[in-house]
Amino acid sequence: MFSPPSEAPPRRPIPRDTVGAPLLSSSACHVDLDYFDPQGVGELRHTISRLSSQSVQPESQETTSSETIGGHSYDFEKVLRDVIKKRDEADVKSRELGVVFDQLRVVGMGASASFQPTLGSILNPRSVVESINGIRHPSLRNILKGFQGVVRPGEMLLVLGRPGSGCSTFLKVLANQRQEFYAVEGDIHYNSFSPQDISKHHRGDVQYCPEDDIHFPTLTVEQTIDFAAKTRAPQARANNQTRVSYWKSMTEILTTVFGLRHVKKSPIGDAAIRGISGGEKKRVSISEALATRSLVTSWDNSTRGLDASTAVEFVRALRIATDIARLSTIVSIYQAGESLYEMFDKVCVIYDGRMIYFGPANQARQYFVAMGYSPANRQTTADFLVAVTDPLGRNVRPNVTPPPATASEFEDYYKKSAEMKVNREDIETFRGEFVGKDHLVSAFQESTRAERARHTRDNSPYTISIPMQIRAVMTRRVQIMRGSIAAQLINTVAFVLQAIILGTTFLTLSPATDGYYSRGGILFFSIFLPALFAMSEIPSLFAQRPIVQRHQKAAMYHPFIEGLALTLVDIPVTLFTIVIYTIVLYFLVGLQRTAGQFFIFFLFVFTTAVIMKALFRSLAAAFKGEAPAQSIAGIIVLALALYTGYLIPKPAMIGALKWISYINPIRYSFEALLTNEFHTINGACEMVVPSGAGYTTFPQNNKACTTVGSIAGDLLVSGDRFVALSFGFSYSHLWRNFGIIIAFGVFFTTALLVFTEYNTGVSGQSVVTLFKRGSKASAVQDAVSATSSIDVEKNRTSPPGAIVNSDSGIKPQQDAQKALAEQPKMTDIFTWQHMQYDISARRLLDDVTGYVAPGKLTALMGESGAGKTTLLNVLAERVGSGVISGDRFVNGHPLPSDFQGQTGYCQQTDTHLPTMTVREALLFSAKMRQPFSIPMAEKEAYVDKCLAMCGLEAFRDAVVGSLGVEHKKRTTIGVELAAKPKLLLFLDEPTSGLDSQSAWAIVSFLRDLADSGQAILCTIHQPSAELFQVFDRLLLLRKGGQTVYFGDLGPNASTVIRYFENQGSRLCNPNENPAEFMLDVIGAGATATTTSDWHDIWSSSHECAAIQEEIDAIHRNGRATPPITTTLHSTFATPWIFQTWALYERDMMDHWRDPTYLMAKIMLNIVGGLFIGFTFFKRNDTLRGTQDKLFAVYMATILSVPLVNQLQVIFLRTRSIYEVRERQSRMYGWTALVTSQILVEIPWNILGSTLFFICWYWTVGFSSSRGGYAYLLLGVLFPAYYTTIGQAVSAMSPTAEIAGILFSFLFSFVLTFNGVLQPYAKLGFWQWTYRISPYTYLIEGLVAQVVGGGQLITCSSEELSIVEPPSGYTCGSYLGPYILSQGGYVVDPDASSGCEYCSERTADAWLYRMFNIQYSHRWRDLGFFCAFIVFNTAMVYIFTYLFRIRSYAFIETYIARCRGWFASRWSKSSSPQDDL
Repeated sequence: MFSPPSEAPPRRPIPRDTVGAPLLSSSACHVDLDYFDPQGVGELRHTISRLSSQSVQPESQETTSSETIGGHSYDFEKVLRDVIKKRDEADVKSRELGVVFDQLRVVGMGASASFQPTLGSILNPRSVVESINGIRHPSLRNILKGFQGVVRPGEMLLVLGRPGSGCSTFLKVLANQRQEFYAVEGDIHYNSFSPQDISKHHRGDVQYCPEDDIHFPTLTVEQTIDFAAKTRAPQARANNQTRVSYWKSMTEILTTVFGLRHVKKSPIGDAAIRGISGGEKKRVSISEALATRSLVTSWDNSTRGLDASTAVEFVRALRIATDIARLSTIVSIYQAGESLYEMFDKVCVIYDGRMIYFGPANQARQYFVAMGYSPANRQTTADFLVAVTDPLGRNVRPNVTPPPATASEFEDYYKKSAEMKVNREDIETFRGEFVGKDHLVSAFQESTRAERARHTRDNSPYTISIPMQIRAVMTRRVQIMRGSIAAQLINTVAFVLQAIILGTTFLTLSPATDGYYSRGGILFFSIFLPALFAMSEIPSLFAQRPIVQRHQKAAMYHPFIEGLALTLVDIPVTLFTIVIYTIVLYFLVGLQRTAGQFFIFFLFVFTTAVIMKALFRSLAAAFKGEAPAQSIAGIIVLALALYTGYLIPKPAMIGALKWISYINPIRYSFEALLTNEFHTINGACEMVVPSGAGYTTFPQNNKACTTVGSIAGDLLVSGDRFVALSFGFSYSHLWRNFGIIIAFGVFFTTALLVFTEYNTGVSGQSVVTLFKRGSKASAVQDAVSATSSIDVEKNRTSPPGAIVNSDSGIKPQQDAQKALAEQPKMTDIFTWQHMQYDISARRLLDDVTGYVAPGKLTALMGESGAGKTTLLNVLAERVGSGVISGDRFVNGHPLPSDFQGQTGYCQQTDTHLPTMTVREALLFSAKMRQPFSIPMAEKEAYVDKCLAMCGLEAFRDAVVGSLGVEHKKRTTIGVELAAKPKLLLFLDEPTSGLDSQSAWAIVSFLRDLADSGQAILCTIHQPSAELFQVFDRLLLLRKGGQTVYFGDLGPNASTVIRYFENQGSRLCNPNENPAEFMLDVIGAGATATTTSDWHDIWSSSHECAAIQEEIDAIHRNGRATPPITTTLHSTFATPWIFQTWALYERDMMDHWRDPTYLMAKIMLNIVGGLFIGFTFFKRNDTLRGTQDKLFAVYMATILSVPLVNQLQVIFLRTRSIYEVRERQSRMYGWTALVTSQILVEIPWNILGSTLFFICWYWTVGFSSSRGGYAYLLLGVLFPAYYTTIGQAVSAMSPTAEIAGILFSFLFSFVLTFNGVLQPYAKLGFWQWTYRISPYTYLIEGLVAQVVGGGQLITCSSEELSIVEPPSGYTCGSYLGPYILSQGGYVVDPDASSGCEYCSERTADAWLYRMFNIQYSHRWRDLGFFCAFIVFNTAMVYIFTYLFRIRSYAFIETYIARCRGWFASRWSKSSSPQDDL
């Protein structure tokens, strides 16, 4: 394996067996070590030679890679051989591993196509029965069958096949990743080891690397590679090298050889964090895999999305690693160029799950030519090999025997071929040398044991011990936190702000009894708030799970170590946050100021915060998907809040649900905080019965306190007694409770470690093409009725047999050609002259001139950063900032005002509403963009023509989101064609991410469109020679947006090649890709350089002058004709009402086909309603029961938080589609979109609230006679309110995460200041917020309706105050005057002793005194609440306009100018200092 100086093995140019004979004839191209970083490698040679020369004497032998530095020649390979010699002297054993497979068969589950689930299908009982039958009797299909071959150490195998053929499955199985398949059959050996042996004892030696480069984004390149090297550092190291110096030197070698030294300190980054480039990220993935010293590695589609130069860099890096480290490397690649292909030793071609060739890469082309197929002109070998598996892409040589046509025929042909015989001999030779050899097993195990740390088990697949793993992972966790310090600060600031808000709301509480209620409330929220914040742990854990899973498969560390490290490292951060939080909150509120009580408060809050994080982390670890984890977390939070003992005290809990309080850790913490606070309080009674005028002369013995816990004749209320009677809590339980929450912490942490260790998987994405329910498409009917035999590929493709087989492909082709022939021809010519584009004092386009003619396919090319997409956007009028200069004309006339409406623009990203079918997507485009006067039947007929033109008829009912890359791209083009663009069609990177055959299909389709009269301008990333020849004209840009060439390509690109050769470039080789030749000549790409200024050469060439003359002639001829008429005399083609209705229909259909979203909404309402309802089940009319009814209403409003979080995701997704594609195409107005989004959500939310109301209202015990108003407010208006406020917040938010944070922050205000948590009279400074909180009016209206309105209160025995009347008085006569002034009642007015007094007689009086709630305000509250809904609705429009629609380009320009002015002033003031 690749190692630092202490153990790097020698490089071998050609793979050989143990006796030195070449294995199979291979001409693989090998790569110099200094390819990426010549200077760095030279310095590294110098360093290694200097370190090695003390103990290693150079041998006199020929060198193949040397560098001269300072007059001294240092041979890197020679040094590495010397190091190997030194390792042998130190008895450090090295090892190699190959893989042989024979009659390999892989079986998968499920059909290849199915019907789109809907809410109706989910609720249909038949669906449940079908799901159960599917589990009992799963449908099986062959993914791979009959594979056989061998990959030896030092060999590179290229795996080729169309998407869906089985490439990913083959790579996974060879890398021993078998978990996702139903069965893997056949004989597989890794030398003398079985797959089970590798999995149990040598897992890190065989790895699978997916195409996506997923790393911790805040770690730097150096930290990422350091960590991999550290966790796989061997115990046996030569030259007495320390462990630290080992992984430091390993990192230094990898970053140098792969050209990463300049980004060592840069974060890797992701979509949200700016980091290194895609090519650099790919090399980090390679370096990480090499640092783990894997011996067999599968690389799956690792060049997807990369341009040709970056892809070549990647494969060259693999070639270097394979040669140096004697690896067995297996790679699948899309669109492999010839130079890339030549680096491989062997190639495996797969056709529908069958191996049709396995052998030397340099013989594969001739094998298929001899079979009867011929490559196209300049077609690369890899493209040719894939093309023969495509019935529509292969060419049969004339006058030959009909060659194989189906996958089984290809397989049979190969089995009878000489290549198969050589392959079998190679397999048997490998078996004879390596399989079943006990001495090789012993040697391999001895080498493995020598590498393991001293305290590692002998059979462990891990290299370092568990304590070393903990130390390494904890160090990485600290590095991750340092990299995301902003997130930690935001979390701390949020805690502090909440502490300030709560502290000032409950500012300096009175120690008297009137502060008892508020004191309990602040203690509840002080302990509950950290639990709420702990929920934010769930998304981050799911984000890192793929990384932890990959590291576990690489045997870097136990997954539970990550959970343990996360817990341990987070403790100091949590400690710091909670210290500030508790200090601010504790002293603002004015809790008991003794050191002991404060530290007990801090101890319980801190401990609870830690264990609640462990709870939600363990919850996340228990699930494979984030959605169910979040749903369960919401229910848990609701249970934690309800069963803490504050909202509903333990004595009042119903027996069936009281058990929840015993498993609620917050309940024990709340009891401890409450008893700790009240233990030293003896509060003066603020509510003495009787009191006031006429009672001042009576002694204290004849008075009583109404506060719970008071004793007759005593006007001081013991805090301990109050807590015991009100909540059932005892101070004696304080330290018992601490022990219990510690036990909870241990349990949750243990659960976290167990789940993290054994549940490392993630929920996979469906690989099924979905069709609209009721569709008669043959693809779905065949798949549903029988099993299919396609691969479970990540890159989903269409079901087999739809368009790709020869029989079914003829008629769609004929239909497409017929539809194209009927397509109206374009006659107008679009030109542009001297286009320049500047933004932020940077010029992106510089004097670009050209034109697009009808019937011509024009390619726009250049390296990354040359301005291709920028030019496309500028020409299509799709830029909203910067300064544009230059002229654009149609036939020499200025552009029509509706130019955007008369053109089509296909973006690189295929942005569609994922639940729409292909036909619905095209029809929506036609309805919204074609003139409103055109009949709908005509639009539908034209859409059917577009489906035929695009080859999508078989997929007309397929759901766009489930399509493969090729058909999704065809849909994107079809959506633009359905709009009937009259002028031209822009396309941005239409072949990006496609395999060679899909790319050919798309470009061929564009060729057909151009031949039918379309004018097309298309950017393309380094196409193959075959694709390049399809285009008519080329506009070539270099970095800086400068033109290098514009004109005809000529036959076989001869015109453009001749131009460059005539201008002094090198000659283009006969077999060289002209596109790669041009880019190399002008100095594009990662490694090419040039000494010529090709822009100046072009500007002064006669070709440039000729183009200018052509454009002038186009203008003269065009100006002799009338200008293009404006088709649309308004901004949009259709009226606003039509737009809104069409959007409403589309969004309603989208919701119906998203049953996960609707069921989550419905189930949350049902479960929440039942849970809250049964928690407050059948509450009576006692004082406690009335308060519980109040809390039942209060808790019902809290469900709006998760409901809003759900709808915000949908709102932002739809808005994103509008902003990315539909806005620029002028499909509809933003007000129509906002209106439809509001209208479509409200009915579903009303349905959910109705279900909640049914489950909640009567369960709590509210009167049916009062249900009408309550339903109107809670079941109809409340969903309208939280829909509009949630969408208003989303309108000003860029992402769902920020929208959730903003809404939670706003909700904390309305929740705190609605008069329930802290009564209005005690809000002090914050009373103004009470008036502007919509929940004030919502809760007042609901509570007044269901609780007030003359309802009487009957106190329970615990709620009665016992007053002893003076001698000679009855209870009625003594307390009568007091009752008349203060309210309440006496149970027995005629009694003369032990008067039982209830402080409240009516619910109205109690609600008004405690919460400022009045029954007479109900309809006023409803009106105010409707006003808030109207206000929220207006804010959705206003915020959308201000934050998403209105352009602030003038501000950006002003800032740029100011920045430039200050920069110039600074340079002037600093220039003397610089000169000095």
